Amino acid sequence: MDDQAPAPRPVSRRGFLDAGALLGGALAAGCTGGSSSSATFSGPATRWRIQSVWDAGTDGLAAFERFCANVGQLSGGELELEPFPAGAFAGSFELFEAVKTGKLDAMSCFTQYWSAKLPVTAFLASYPLGMDRPDQWETWFHGLGGLQIARKAFEPHDLFYVGPVQHDLNLIHSRVPIRGFEDFKGKRLRMPGGLIAEVFERAGCKTVVMAGGEVYSALQKGTLDAADFVGPAVNYRMGFADVTKYIILGPPSTPCLHQPVDLLDVTVNMARWKALPRRLQELVIAAVRQYSWDNYAFIQKQNLAAWGKFAARGVTILRLSDEDVQKFRRIAIPTWFTWAKKDDLAREAFASQLAFMKSPAVAYLTDDMLVDESGAKLTL
Repeated sequence: MDDQAPAPRPVSRRGFLDAGALLGGALAAGCTGGSSSSATFSGPATRWRIQSVWDAGTDGLAAFERFCANVGQLSGGELELEPFPAGAFAGSFELFEAVKTGKLDAMSCFTQYWSAKLPVTAFLASYPLGMDRPDQWETWFHGLGGLQIARKAFEPHDLFYVGPVQHDLNLIHSRVPIRGFEDFKGKRLRMPGGLIAEVFERAGCKTVVMAGGEVYSALQKGTLDAADFVGPAVNYRMGFADVTKYIILGPPSTPCLHQPVDLLDVTVNMARWKALPRRLQELVIAAVRQYSWDNYAFIQKQNLAAWGKFAARGVTILRLSDEDVQKFRRIAIPTWFTWAKKDDLAREAFASQLAFMKSPAVAYLTDDMLVDESGAKLTL
C-alpha cells in the first residue's frame, strides 16, 4: 500500500493466524454474548465514537452494540468503539458529512443513502430486480472487485469504507391495500431516494425521502400511504403494526422487488483509520466481516417470531404477481443503465454486476431483456 491508498496490505500468515485466534474467541462466545481476548492492552486506548442508523430499542442496534463491544475485547482494550443510536450526533442523512469532518469517528449506515453524492453507491447494495441473494453480494464484494470500487469511491471524501454489513430484505408497509403494479400509482411512498425511488416514480408513485425514525409518525398522520423500511423484526419494534394494515411483498419467487439485500456498511474517518497500527486495521476489517454474518443470522432469527406478531395484530400480507414483477422489471432495467452512466465508478460497478447476472450460474438476464421501454437496446 502506498502512502495515499487506504487499503491494507495482504495479511501475513502469522497475522492471519493471530486474527483467526482472536475471532475464534469471539465466535465461541456467540452472537448474543461478549467475546474473550487472551491479552489486555496496558497503554492508553484509542476510542472512536461510532453512530449507527438504527434507532434505540431495535434489534439492529443491539447487534451493532455487540459488534462494538467485540472490537474492544478482540483488541484487548486497545481500540474501543463507543456506539450511539440514530440521531445521537447527527441525523441519518447527515452522517456522511459528520464522519468526513471528524465530528464522528465512524458510522454504520445504509450505503445507498449517499447516492446523490456518490452515484456508485446505488450499486453498493441491492436495487430493484437486480442481484437478490446475500451470497451474490458477498461474491461481488469479496470476489469480483466490489470492495475495491467502494473504497475508491469513498477515499476522495476522506473516508475509509471498511466493508459491507448484511442484514435483511426490506418490506413495504401500507395503510391501504396494494394488490398489483397499477395500485402503486398516486400513492405517497417513503423510499430511500436514488435509483430505487426513481423506479417507483416511474411506476406512478410520489416518493418521499425520510429517515427511519420519522416513518412511524408519517404513517400515523396519514402523510404517507405506504413506506419502505427494513425487515419484520426491526419494523415490528418500531411500531409499524400500530399504523399500517398491510405488508406488500412480491410473489414467493421474488419476495422483495426493490431492496432484497439492503446492505449497511462500516465507514471510518480516513485520518482516524490511518492513525491505527496495521494490525488493528486488519482486526477491524476481520471483525466487520464477522459482524456482517452474525448480524444477518441474528436478524433472520428475530424475523421468524416477528411475522407471527404482525399476524396476531391483524396485519395482512398482500403478494404481487409474477406479472407485476415483469412490469416493474421493464421500468427497472432502463433505470439501472441511467444510473450507471452517472459516473465512471457507477459504470464500473454496474458493468461487473451485469456480467455476473448474465452468467450461467446466475442467469437473471439475457441480452434481449436489456432494452428501454420503447424496445431500443440499452448499452453502457
